Amino acid sequence: MPCGTPFGRAWTESHAGLLGSDYRSVLEHHSVAHVYNHWSYMPPLREQHQRMEDCFTAPFIVLRLLTPLKMPYEAAKKRAEPYTKIVEGLPEMRRDTVELVKKAVGEKRKTYVLVNNRSEGNAPLTIQALGNALQAASP
Repeated sequence: MPCGTPFGRAWTESHAGLLGSDYRSVLEHHSVAHVYNHWSYMPPLREQHQRMEDCFTAPFIVLRLLTPLKMPYEAAKKRAEPYTKIVEGLPEMRRDTVELVKKAVGEKRKTYVLVNNRSEGNAPLTIQALGNALQAASP
């Protein structure tokens, strides 16, 4: 994407071992957001942020809530079908999401949270629960 466009850039890293100060520095230098992704082979969202030295790298953040941790995509898909209810709440994922959103908003950063049905079984219900948690956490 050419410089000067109104769109931000974000990078989804799927190798947890690469998260750290060098990775953060490169993203920050180019104002590219790290995509905090909750899926099979990544550490919890909070740990990703800690590995990023507790710093955001762009004027916005992106969180992708895809699957439970340590669960392959196909298993998450099978577990979540037919996507009509929360099959299992993920309290750590929710807590980490709320904390990162609060921190980003407190720093006046735009925040995007993308929720997949495979995370808890029903994305709209997960979004509703996150919204309720954010309202409860507001002063």
